[in-house]
Amino acid sequence: MLNSALLHTLRPVLAPVVILAAAALIAATNPALPLSLSGITLLGPYVVLMLGAAISVWFNRGRAFIALASLLAAYAGYSVTLDLFGAGSFAARAIFTALAILVPANILLTLLFQERGVFQHRNYRWLLLAAAELIAVAWIAAAGRSTLSGTAWRDVLDHWLLRSPPTPVAGRLVFAAALIAAIARAWPKTLSTELRPLDVGITGALAGFFIACEWAGSPGAFGAFMSAAGIILLVAVLQESHRLAFRDELTGLPSRRALEERLSGLGPTYTIAMIDVDHFKQFNDTHGHAIGDQVLKLVSARLAGIEGGGTSYRYGGEEFCVLFADRTLAQALPHLERLRGEIELYRMAMRSTDRPKDPETGTRLRSAGNGRGTDRSLSVTVSIGAAQCEGELGKPALVVRAADEALYRAKRSGRNRVSW
Repeated sequence: MLNSALLHTLRPVLAPVVILAAAALIAATNPALPLSLSGITLLGPYVVLMLGAAISVWFNRGRAFIALASLLAAYAGYSVTLDLFGAGSFAARAIFTALAILVPANILLTLLFQERGVFQHRNYRWLLLAAAELIAVAWIAAAGRSTLSGTAWRDVLDHWLLRSPPTPVAGRLVFAAALIAAIARAWPKTLSTELRPLDVGITGALAGFFIACEWAGSPGAFGAFMSAAGIILLVAVLQESHRLAFRDELTGLPSRRALEERLSGLGPTYTIAMIDVDHFKQFNDTHGHAIGDQVLKLVSARLAGIEGGGTSYRYGGEEFCVLFADRTLAQALPHLERLRGEIELYRMAMRSTDRPKDPETGTRLRSAGNGRGTDRSLSVTVSIGAAQCEGELGKPALVVRAADEALYRAKRSGRNRVSW
Protein backbone atom coordinates (compact mmCIF):
# COMPACT_ATOMS: atom_id res chain seq x y z
CA MET A 1 0.00 0.00 0.00
CA LEU A 2 2.86 2.34 0.88
CA ASN A 3 4.65 1.60 -2.40
CA SER A 4 1.54 2.25 -4.48
CA ALA A 5 0.91 5.55 -2.68
CA LEU A 6 4.53 6.57 -3.21
CA LEU A 7 4.40 5.68 -6.90
CA HIS A 8 1.17 7.64 -7.28
CA THR A 9 2.78 10.65 -5.60
CA LEU A 10 5.96 10.52 -7.68
CA ARG A 11 4.28 9.85 -11.04
CA PRO A 12 4.69 13.45 -12.32
CA VAL A 13 8.47 13.16 -11.75
CA LEU A 14 8.78 10.45 -14.40
CA ALA A 15 8.42 12.74 -17.45
CA PRO A 16 11.19 15.24 -16.47
CA VAL A 17 13.59 12.40 -15.62
CA VAL A 18 13.00 10.65 -18.96
CA ILE A 19 13.29 13.92 -20.92
CA LEU A 20 16.57 14.89 -19.23
CA ALA A 21 17.96 11.39 -19.82
CA ALA A 22 17.01 11.63 -23.50
CA ALA A 23 18.71 15.04 -23.74
CA ALA A 24 21.88 13.59 -22.23
CA LEU A 25 21.80 10.78 -24.78
CA ILE A 26 21.32 13.23 -27.67
CA ALA A 27 24.12 15.46 -26.39
CA ALA A 28 26.46 12.47 -26.06
CA THR A 29 25.70 11.19 -29.57
CA ASN A 30 25.40 14.58 -31.29
CA PRO A 31 28.66 14.28 -33.28
CA ALA A 32 27.40 10.96 -34.64
CA LEU A 33 24.00 12.28 -35.73
CA PRO A 34 23.46 12.41 -39.51
CA LEU A 35 23.39 15.85 -41.10
CA SER A 36 19.63 15.62 -41.59
CA LEU A 37 19.11 15.26 -37.82
CA SER A 38 21.87 17.51 -36.47
CA GLY A 39 19.56 20.51 -36.72
CA ILE A 40 17.47 19.11 -33.87
CA THR A 41 19.90 20.53 -31.32
CA LEU A 42 20.08 23.90 -33.11
CA LEU A 43 16.54 24.61 -34.29
CA GLY A 44 14.75 22.31 -31.85
CA PRO A 45 14.83 24.77 -28.93
CA TYR A 46 13.13 27.48 -31.03
CA VAL A 47 10.28 25.17 -32.01
CA VAL A 48 9.80 23.69 -28.54
CA LEU A 49 10.04 26.96 -26.62
CA MET A 50 7.76 28.89 -28.97
CA LEU A 51 5.21 26.07 -28.98
CA GLY A 52 5.36 25.81 -25.19
CA ALA A 53 4.90 29.56 -24.77
CA ALA A 54 1.92 29.55 -27.13
CA ILE A 55 0.25 26.66 -25.32
CA SER A 56 0.90 28.34 -21.96
CA VAL A 57 -0.95 31.41 -23.24
CA TRP A 58 -3.76 29.19 -24.57
CA PHE A 59 -4.22 27.52 -21.15
CA ASN A 60 -3.50 30.77 -19.26
CA ARG A 61 -0.56 29.36 -17.29
CA GLY A 62 1.36 32.50 -16.30
CA ARG A 63 4.23 30.87 -14.43
CA ALA A 64 5.00 28.47 -17.29
CA PHE A 65 4.72 31.25 -19.88
CA ILE A 66 7.24 33.47 -18.09
CA ALA A 67 9.67 30.57 -17.71
CA LEU A 68 9.33 29.56 -21.38
CA ALA A 69 9.53 33.15 -22.64
CA SER A 70 12.69 33.69 -20.56
CA LEU A 71 14.26 30.51 -21.94
CA LEU A 72 13.33 31.47 -25.51
CA ALA A 73 14.77 34.98 -25.18
CA ALA A 74 17.94 33.56 -23.60
CA TYR A 75 18.48 30.92 -26.28
CA ALA A 76 17.70 33.26 -29.17
CA GLY A 77 19.86 36.08 -27.80
CA TYR A 78 22.86 33.85 -27.13
CA SER A 79 22.61 31.99 -30.47
CA VAL A 80 22.36 35.20 -32.51
CA THR A 81 25.27 36.75 -30.60
CA LEU A 82 27.45 33.70 -31.26
CA ASP A 83 26.65 33.87 -34.98
CA LEU A 84 27.37 37.60 -35.20
CA PHE A 85 30.37 38.06 -32.92
CA GLY A 86 31.77 34.60 -32.10
CA ALA A 87 32.16 32.64 -28.88
CA GLY A 88 35.19 34.61 -27.67
CA SER A 89 33.61 38.04 -27.94
CA PHE A 90 32.69 40.24 -25.02
CA ALA A 91 29.12 40.42 -26.30
CA ALA A 92 28.79 36.62 -26.09
CA ARG A 93 30.18 36.64 -22.54
CA ALA A 94 27.80 39.43 -21.53
CA ILE A 95 24.75 37.70 -23.01
CA PHE A 96 25.66 34.37 -21.41
CA THR A 97 26.23 35.95 -18.00
CA ALA A 98 22.91 37.76 -18.23
CA LEU A 99 20.91 34.70 -19.24
CA ALA A 100 22.54 32.55 -16.54
CA ILE A 101 21.36 35.05 -13.91
CA LEU A 102 18.11 36.46 -15.30
CA VAL A 103 16.37 33.22 -16.34
CA PRO A 104 16.47 31.61 -12.86
CA ALA A 105 15.77 35.05 -11.33
CA ASN A 106 12.60 35.41 -13.41
CA ILE A 107 11.48 31.89 -12.47
CA LEU A 108 12.22 32.64 -8.82
CA LEU A 109 10.03 35.74 -9.02
CA THR A 110 7.13 33.71 -10.43
CA LEU A 111 7.49 31.21 -7.58
CA LEU A 112 7.27 33.94 -4.97
CA PHE A 113 3.87 35.08 -6.25
CA GLN A 114 0.59 33.25 -6.59
CA GLU A 115 -0.30 31.85 -10.00
CA ARG A 116 -2.68 34.35 -11.59
CA GLY A 117 -2.47 33.34 -15.23
CA VAL A 118 -1.14 35.16 -18.28
CA PHE A 119 -4.17 37.42 -18.51
CA GLN A 120 -4.26 39.10 -15.13
CA HIS A 121 -4.77 42.51 -13.60
CA ARG A 122 -1.62 44.59 -13.92
CA ASN A 123 0.19 41.99 -16.03
CA TYR A 124 1.92 44.94 -17.70
CA ARG A 125 4.40 44.83 -14.81
CA TRP A 126 5.89 41.65 -16.27
CA LEU A 127 6.08 43.32 -19.69
CA LEU A 128 7.90 46.28 -18.19
CA LEU A 129 10.32 43.94 -16.40
CA ALA A 130 11.00 42.04 -19.64
CA ALA A 131 11.60 45.29 -21.53
CA ALA A 132 13.95 46.57 -18.82
CA GLU A 133 15.93 43.31 -18.87
CA LEU A 134 16.30 43.33 -22.66
CA ILE A 135 17.44 46.96 -22.72
CA ALA A 136 19.90 46.41 -19.88
CA VAL A 137 21.40 43.29 -21.49
CA ALA A 138 21.74 45.00 -24.88
CA TRP A 139 23.39 48.02 -23.24
CA ILE A 140 25.89 45.85 -21.36
CA ALA A 141 26.67 43.68 -24.40
CA ALA A 142 27.42 46.82 -26.44
CA ALA A 143 30.09 47.99 -23.99
CA GLY A 144 33.00 49.55 -25.86
CA ARG A 145 31.09 49.89 -29.11
CA SER A 146 29.61 53.33 -28.39
CA THR A 147 30.10 56.28 -26.06
CA LEU A 148 26.68 55.59 -24.55
CA SER A 149 27.56 52.12 -23.29
CA GLY A 150 31.09 53.00 -22.21
CA THR A 151 33.67 50.37 -21.24
CA ALA A 152 33.08 49.96 -17.50
CA TRP A 153 31.04 46.78 -18.00
CA ARG A 154 34.10 44.95 -19.30
CA ASP A 155 35.76 45.29 -15.92
CA VAL A 156 32.54 44.43 -14.05
CA LEU A 157 32.13 41.12 -15.89
CA ASP A 158 35.70 40.19 -14.96
CA HIS A 159 34.70 40.11 -11.29
CA TRP A 160 34.86 36.57 -9.86
CA LEU A 161 31.11 36.59 -9.14
CA LEU A 162 30.30 37.25 -12.81
CA ARG A 163 33.15 35.58 -14.63
CA SER A 164 31.96 33.06 -17.21
CA PRO A 165 31.66 30.57 -18.82
CA PRO A 166 30.77 28.12 -17.37
CA THR A 167 27.92 29.39 -15.22
CA PRO A 168 29.08 32.38 -13.13
CA VAL A 169 28.97 32.13 -9.36
CA ALA A 170 26.16 34.71 -9.20
CA GLY A 171 24.12 32.62 -11.62
CA ARG A 172 24.68 29.49 -9.55
CA LEU A 173 23.52 31.29 -6.42
CA VAL A 174 20.33 32.55 -8.10
CA PHE A 175 19.77 29.10 -9.59
CA ALA A 176 20.13 27.48 -6.16
CA ALA A 177 17.59 29.90 -4.69
CA ALA A 178 15.15 29.23 -7.54
CA LEU A 179 15.61 25.47 -7.26
CA ILE A 180 14.99 25.52 -3.50
CA ALA A 181 11.83 27.59 -4.04
CA ALA A 182 10.65 25.21 -6.79
CA ILE A 183 11.25 22.10 -4.70
CA ALA A 184 9.52 23.69 -1.70
CA ARG A 185 6.46 24.46 -3.83
CA ALA A 186 6.41 21.00 -5.42
CA TRP A 187 7.05 19.03 -2.22
CA PRO A 188 3.92 17.05 -1.22
CA LYS A 189 2.32 17.85 2.12
CA THR A 190 1.50 14.19 2.73
CA LEU A 191 2.56 10.89 1.19
CA SER A 192 -0.83 10.54 -0.51
CA THR A 193 -0.76 14.05 -2.00
CA GLU A 194 -0.13 13.91 -5.73
CA LEU A 195 2.58 16.22 -6.98
CA ARG A 196 1.39 19.01 -9.25
CA PRO A 197 2.87 18.46 -12.73
CA LEU A 198 3.57 22.15 -13.31
CA ASP A 199 5.48 22.53 -10.02
CA VAL A 200 7.56 19.45 -10.86
CA GLY A 201 8.00 20.71 -14.42
CA ILE A 202 9.47 24.02 -13.30
CA THR A 203 11.92 22.15 -11.08
CA GLY A 204 12.93 19.90 -13.98
CA ALA A 205 13.23 22.84 -16.38
CA LEU A 206 15.55 24.63 -13.96
CA ALA A 207 17.74 21.52 -13.82
CA GLY A 208 17.79 21.28 -17.61
CA PHE A 209 18.66 24.96 -17.98
CA PHE A 210 21.50 24.72 -15.47
CA ILE A 211 23.02 21.73 -17.30
CA ALA A 212 22.70 23.67 -20.56
CA CYS A 213 24.63 26.59 -19.05
CA GLU A 214 27.34 24.29 -17.72
CA TRP A 215 27.78 22.89 -21.25
CA ALA A 216 27.43 26.20 -23.09
CA GLY A 217 30.74 25.58 -24.84
CA SER A 218 29.17 22.66 -26.69
CA PRO A 219 26.42 23.93 -29.02
CA GLY A 220 24.91 20.44 -29.32
CA ALA A 221 24.65 19.90 -25.56
CA PHE A 222 23.46 23.47 -24.97
CA GLY A 223 20.69 23.10 -27.54
CA ALA A 224 19.70 19.63 -26.34
CA PHE A 225 19.22 20.67 -22.72
CA MET A 226 17.49 23.94 -23.64
CA SER A 227 15.10 21.82 -25.69
CA ALA A 228 14.71 19.47 -22.73
CA ALA A 229 13.82 22.37 -20.43
CA GLY A 230 11.19 23.53 -22.91
CA ILE A 231 9.74 20.04 -23.44
CA ILE A 232 9.52 19.48 -19.69
CA LEU A 233 7.49 22.67 -19.27
CA LEU A 234 5.35 21.91 -22.32
CA VAL A 235 4.50 18.43 -21.03
CA ALA A 236 3.87 19.83 -17.55
CA VAL A 237 1.37 22.40 -18.90
CA LEU A 238 -0.50 19.66 -20.76
CA GLN A 239 -0.46 17.36 -17.72
CA GLU A 240 -1.64 20.18 -15.45
CA SER A 241 -4.47 21.05 -17.82
CA HIS A 242 -5.50 17.40 -17.96
CA ARG A 243 -5.38 17.20 -14.17
CA LEU A 244 -7.59 20.26 -13.79
CA ALA A 245 -10.06 18.86 -16.30
CA PHE A 246 -10.24 15.34 -14.89
CA ARG A 247 -9.55 15.83 -11.17
CA ASP A 248 -11.61 17.71 -8.60
CA GLU A 249 -9.53 20.49 -7.05
CA LEU A 250 -11.18 20.50 -3.60
CA THR A 251 -11.19 16.77 -2.85
CA GLY A 252 -8.38 15.53 -5.07
CA LEU A 253 -10.63 12.77 -6.44
CA PRO A 254 -11.15 12.19 -10.17
CA SER A 255 -13.99 14.33 -11.49
CA ARG A 256 -17.29 13.41 -13.12
CA ARG A 257 -15.69 13.89 -16.53
CA ALA A 258 -13.10 11.24 -15.67
CA LEU A 259 -15.91 8.91 -14.55
CA GLU A 260 -17.84 9.39 -17.79
CA GLU A 261 -14.70 8.61 -19.78
CA ARG A 262 -14.14 5.44 -17.72
CA LEU A 263 -17.76 4.28 -18.08
CA SER A 264 -17.46 4.12 -21.84
CA GLY A 265 -14.86 1.35 -21.64
CA LEU A 266 -16.34 -1.00 -19.03
CA GLY A 267 -16.83 -4.74 -19.50
CA PRO A 268 -20.00 -6.75 -18.84
CA THR A 269 -19.53 -6.93 -15.05
CA TYR A 270 -19.33 -3.89 -12.79
CA THR A 271 -21.03 -2.21 -9.84
CA ILE A 272 -21.69 1.48 -9.34
CA ALA A 273 -22.39 3.09 -5.97
CA MET A 274 -23.72 6.62 -5.48
CA ILE A 275 -22.86 8.26 -2.15
CA ASP A 276 -24.40 11.38 -0.65
CA VAL A 277 -23.42 13.23 2.53
CA ASP A 278 -26.40 13.31 4.91
CA HIS A 279 -27.75 16.74 5.89
CA PHE A 280 -24.93 18.50 4.06
CA LYS A 281 -26.94 21.69 3.53
CA GLN A 282 -27.48 21.81 7.29
CA PHE A 283 -23.72 21.68 7.84
CA ASN A 284 -23.23 24.60 5.49
CA ASP A 285 -26.06 26.66 6.97
CA THR A 286 -25.04 25.98 10.59
CA HIS A 287 -21.26 25.97 10.45
CA GLY A 288 -20.40 27.80 7.21
CA HIS A 289 -18.97 26.77 3.86
CA ALA A 290 -15.46 26.32 5.26
CA ILE A 291 -16.70 23.51 7.51
CA GLY A 292 -18.70 22.15 4.58
CA ASP A 293 -15.52 21.94 2.55
CA GLN A 294 -13.83 20.12 5.43
CA VAL A 295 -16.68 17.61 5.49
CA LEU A 296 -16.25 16.95 1.77
CA LYS A 297 -12.50 16.48 2.23
CA LEU A 298 -13.12 14.07 5.11
CA VAL A 299 -15.51 11.94 3.06
CA SER A 300 -13.28 12.03 -0.01
CA ALA A 301 -10.25 10.94 2.02
CA ARG A 302 -12.16 7.83 3.16
CA LEU A 303 -13.41 7.24 -0.38
CA ALA A 304 -9.91 7.47 -1.81
CA GLY A 305 -8.86 4.56 0.41
CA ILE A 306 -11.76 2.24 -0.41
CA GLU A 307 -10.71 -1.35 -1.05
CA GLY A 308 -12.14 -4.14 -3.14
CA GLY A 309 -11.09 -2.68 -6.48
CA GLY A 310 -13.24 0.44 -6.15
CA THR A 311 -12.33 3.78 -7.72
CA SER A 312 -13.93 6.89 -6.23
CA TYR A 313 -15.05 10.02 -8.09
CA ARG A 314 -16.63 13.31 -7.09
CA TYR A 315 -19.92 13.36 -8.96
CA GLY A 316 -20.99 16.88 -8.01
CA GLY A 317 -21.79 18.91 -4.89
CA GLU A 318 -21.92 16.55 -1.90
CA GLU A 319 -22.45 13.49 -4.11
CA PHE A 320 -19.76 10.93 -4.90
CA CYS A 321 -19.55 7.81 -7.00
CA VAL A 322 -17.60 4.58 -6.55
CA LEU A 323 -17.01 2.31 -9.52
CA PHE A 324 -16.19 -1.36 -8.94
CA ALA A 325 -15.01 -2.59 -12.34
CA ASP A 326 -15.22 -6.39 -12.77
CA ARG A 327 -17.01 -6.72 -9.40
CA THR A 328 -20.52 -7.90 -8.67
CA LEU A 329 -22.84 -6.18 -6.23
CA ALA A 330 -22.29 -8.94 -3.68
CA GLN A 331 -18.53 -8.41 -3.87
CA ALA A 332 -18.83 -4.63 -3.52
CA LEU A 333 -21.36 -4.41 -0.67
CA PRO A 334 -18.98 -5.38 2.21
CA HIS A 335 -16.55 -2.64 1.18
CA LEU A 336 -19.34 -0.08 0.92
CA GLU A 337 -20.65 -1.01 4.35
CA ARG A 338 -17.15 -0.73 5.82
CA LEU A 339 -16.78 2.70 4.21
CA ARG A 340 -20.09 3.87 5.67
CA GLY A 341 -19.06 2.72 9.14
CA GLU A 342 -15.63 4.37 8.98
CA ILE A 343 -17.18 7.71 8.05
CA GLU A 344 -19.80 7.42 10.81
CA LEU A 345 -17.19 6.72 13.51
CA TYR A 346 -14.81 9.51 12.45
CA ARG A 347 -14.91 12.67 14.56
CA MET A 348 -13.91 15.92 12.90
CA ALA A 349 -12.43 18.47 15.31
CA MET A 350 -13.64 22.05 15.11
CA ARG A 351 -11.65 24.92 16.56
CA SER A 352 -13.66 27.03 18.94
CA THR A 353 -14.12 30.63 17.83
CA ASP A 354 -12.82 31.93 21.19
CA ARG A 355 -9.96 29.46 21.42
CA PRO A 356 -6.66 31.21 22.29
CA LYS A 357 -4.22 31.30 19.41
CA ASP A 358 -1.35 30.58 21.78
CA PRO A 359 -1.21 26.77 22.39
CA GLU A 360 0.27 27.22 25.90
CA THR A 361 -2.61 29.49 26.94
CA GLY A 362 -5.14 27.00 25.62
CA THR A 363 -3.48 24.15 27.50
CA ARG A 364 -3.45 26.19 30.72
CA LEU A 365 -7.16 27.01 30.43
CA ARG A 366 -8.10 23.39 29.83
CA SER A 367 -5.97 22.24 32.76
CA ALA A 368 -7.74 24.75 34.99
CA GLY A 369 -11.11 23.32 33.97
CA ASN A 370 -12.13 26.43 32.10
CA GLY A 371 -14.45 25.38 29.26
CA ARG A 372 -13.49 28.45 27.30
CA GLY A 373 -11.41 27.70 24.24
CA THR A 374 -12.24 23.99 24.03
CA ASP A 375 -12.78 22.37 20.68
CA ARG A 376 -15.97 20.76 19.47
CA SER A 377 -16.20 17.70 17.27
CA LEU A 378 -18.61 16.86 14.49
CA SER A 379 -19.51 13.57 12.92
CA VAL A 380 -21.02 12.99 9.52
CA THR A 381 -22.81 10.09 7.91
CA VAL A 382 -23.42 9.09 4.32
CA SER A 383 -26.17 7.29 2.49
CA ILE A 384 -25.17 4.83 -0.23
CA GLY A 385 -27.09 3.33 -3.13
CA ALA A 386 -25.58 0.61 -5.30
CA ALA A 387 -26.51 -1.27 -8.46
CA GLN A 388 -24.77 -3.68 -10.78
CA CYS A 389 -24.84 -4.22 -14.52
CA GLU A 390 -27.27 -7.05 -15.22
CA GLY A 391 -30.42 -7.80 -17.18
CA GLU A 392 -32.15 -4.62 -18.25
CA LEU A 393 -29.41 -2.55 -16.69
CA GLY A 394 -27.02 -3.19 -19.55
CA LYS A 395 -25.76 0.39 -20.04
CA PRO A 396 -23.70 2.49 -17.61
CA ALA A 397 -26.26 5.32 -17.64
CA LEU A 398 -28.99 2.89 -16.55
CA VAL A 399 -26.80 1.47 -13.78
CA VAL A 400 -26.05 4.99 -12.53
CA ARG A 401 -29.76 5.78 -12.52
CA ALA A 402 -30.51 2.57 -10.60
CA ALA A 403 -27.79 3.39 -8.05
CA ASP A 404 -29.32 6.88 -7.67
CA GLU A 405 -32.74 5.35 -7.03
CA ALA A 406 -31.20 3.04 -4.42
CA LEU A 407 -29.55 6.09 -2.82
CA TYR A 408 -32.93 7.82 -2.45
CA ARG A 409 -34.34 4.64 -0.90
CA ALA A 410 -31.52 4.75 1.65
CA LYS A 411 -32.38 8.36 2.48
CA ARG A 412 -36.11 7.66 2.79
CA SER A 413 -35.31 4.74 5.09
CA GLY A 414 -33.52 6.96 7.60
CA ARG A 415 -30.13 7.72 6.01
CA ASN A 416 -26.73 6.38 7.12
CA ARG A 417 -27.24 3.08 5.38
CA VAL A 418 -26.46 1.12 2.21
CA SER A 419 -29.31 0.27 -0.11
CA TRP A 420 -29.42 -1.68 -3.38
